[in-house]
Amino acid sequence: MKTLKTTLLILLITATTLAQDCSTFYPFTPGAVTTVTSYDKKDKVIGTQETTIKEVATIDGYTTANATAILKDKKGDTITETDFKVTCKNDGVEIDIASIMSPDLFEQFRGMETDISGTNVILPNNLTVGDNLPDADMLMKIDMSGITMNMTVTMTDRKVTAQEQLTTPAGTFDCYVIEYTSKVKMGMARTGKAKQWIAKGVGLVKQIDYNKKGKITGSSLLTAFSK
Repeated sequence: MKTLKTTLLILLITATTLAQDCSTFYPFTPGAVTTVTSYDKKDKVIGTQETTIKEVATIDGYTTANATAILKDKKGDTITETDFKVTCKNDGVEIDIASIMSPDLFEQFRGMETDISGTNVILPNNLTVGDNLPDADMLMKIDMSGITMNMTVTMTDRKVTAQEQLTTPAGTFDCYVIEYTSKVKMGMARTGKAKQWIAKGVGLVKQIDYNKKGKITGSSLLTAFSK
């Protein structure tokens, strides 16, 4: 790419500018790396997710960031590595819901063949306290020695509830707070609540998960960020 010098340099600058314009909250910079650490209800580390933006391209009018997420357990061993896309659409971005799931969820099915589908998480570029956001859902089919089990995860009643400043090991960020109802069903259903802190140019900074009684069941925190 670099050998084409001026022509491709201009294209690269143009693509980067378009990417920055199309996404307010999610980083659309090639080489950007975010590390989110997940914790259990006792604040002990469960695992990490390191996400790297590999490339950004505009095709048929839509700008897409191709990313790779590596999920690791608490010992640092890789659970799974997956590629996903974040696409700018309708003055916001659509994020693959599987890319924001806790490593603990995938740890349960380590070594098993899984097939994931669902509705992407939509994050508008312009957020205002009081905004209601679209629902999202994920269906995971797990092959257990020839027997297929289905698990569904849904995010409903998503609403922007506040603006707060938050400090993490990765820095201090001005965030919008999004709260929603979560439901995980695999045979039996488990319902709870979640609270997210989202920062411009970074994405998820923090998340706390609660059970239906309001007790904390786990959390995630941005512990490193570079671009």
